[in-house]
Amino acid sequence: MRMGDFNCEYDDALDSVEEQELFEHFHFDVDKGQAMIRIDKFLTSKIQNVSRNRIQAATDAGNILVNGKAVKSSYKVKPLDSISIVMAYPPRDTTILPEDLPINIIYEDEQLIVLNKDAGMVVHPGHGNFSGTLVNALMYHLKDVPLFSSGEVRPGLVHRIDRNTSGILVVAKTELAMNHLARQFFERTTQRKYMALVWGDFDEDEGTITGNIGRSVRDRKKMQVFADGEQGKHAVTHWKVVERFGYVTLVECQLETGRTHQIRVHFEYIRHPLFNDDQYGGNTIVKGTTFSKFKQFVDNCFSICPRHALHAQSLGFTHPTSGKAMYFESPIPEDMQMVIEKWRTYTSSKVSEGE
Repeated sequence: MRMGDFNCEYDDALDSVEEQELFEHFHFDVDKGQAMIRIDKFLTSKIQNVSRNRIQAATDAGNILVNGKAVKSSYKVKPLDSISIVMAYPPRDTTILPEDLPINIIYEDEQLIVLNKDAGMVVHPGHGNFSGTLVNALMYHLKDVPLFSSGEVRPGLVHRIDRNTSGILVVAKTELAMNHLARQFFERTTQRKYMALVWGDFDEDEGTITGNIGRSVRDRKKMQVFADGEQGKHAVTHWKVVERFGYVTLVECQLETGRTHQIRVHFEYIRHPLFNDDQYGGNTIVKGTTFSKFKQFVDNCFSICPRHALHAQSLGFTHPTSGKAMYFESPIPEDMQMVIEKWRTYTSSKVSEGE
C-alpha cells in the first residue's frame, strides 16, 4: 500500500495561504493475496475515518481509478490492482456560524459559485479567525443548500487564497461538484493566472521558477524553498513580464502547482519579493535608494496598497456536470492599480528628466 499527495493541510500557523488545493489523494497497490471485495468496502477499511458516503461521492465524480480507469463503487477489487482515489477534504468538528457578510458573486448555478474575493477577507476559519470569513458568509448565503446546512467547516472549498490576496475563487455547492473540481486541481487541468508587482527588474521577458516548498525551519508561519529537492513539495511557477518600472516589475504568474505561499516564496527565492510583502521581505526598499524623496514615494505606495501586491486574476476549469469549459477573469483591484499607475508616472518622469 502506498499513500501520497495528501494536500489537505489545516495548520493554524498557516491559516492564510496564497493558493492551496484542498483535497486528499490516496494510492494503493493491492496485495497478490487480496480476496475479491467491493472497492467501497476495501477503501473504507484502508482509509482512516472515511465514510461510505464519501467514497460514493468520489465514485460518482469519477475519482476512483483502478489501473487507470474509473470504476463504480460495486467494482470487486482484484489482486495486484492499482487503485487511486481523490476526495474533497473531510469535515471538521468545529461548528461555523452563518454570517450575513457581503460577497461578490460573479457566476452561480446549481453546482457551483465563482466569486471575486476582496483583499483582507480570510477564506477559511482558523486560529483567531472563526468569524468574518468567506466560509461564514457562504454558510449564510447558501443556508438552504444541503452541503452548507450542517455547520461543519467544509462547505465547497477545493482551493483557497490568502487573506491579503484578492481575486477569483470557485466554490462547489454539491458533493459531486466538490469531488469533480478536486480532481481537476489534483490533475492540474485548471488554468490559474495571477498578477503580481515584484521588486526589481529582469533580464528576461519570461521564465520559470522551480523549487520544492516546505515549512521554514526557522519560522513555522513561513514557507521556504529547499533547493536540494529532498524536502518540501514540488512547486513550479511560470512568469512573464507585463510592464517594467525599473525598480519594480508587473508580472503575470501561471501556477503549475498550488503550494502554500507559492508565488510569494518563489519570488523571494529569486530575490524579487512581492511589493509590500511583510512576510517575505517586500515591505522595505529592495531596489533603489534610501534617499528621503524616493523613500517617501515608496512609503506612499505602501500606504495606498497596505498588503502584498498579488491578485488572482483568472481561473479556468471544466464544469462538473455539463463538461463545458468555464473561464473567469477579475480586473486588478483599485489599490494595486493605483500603485501601478504611480510607478508608471514615476518612471515616465525619470525618463523625461533624462535619468
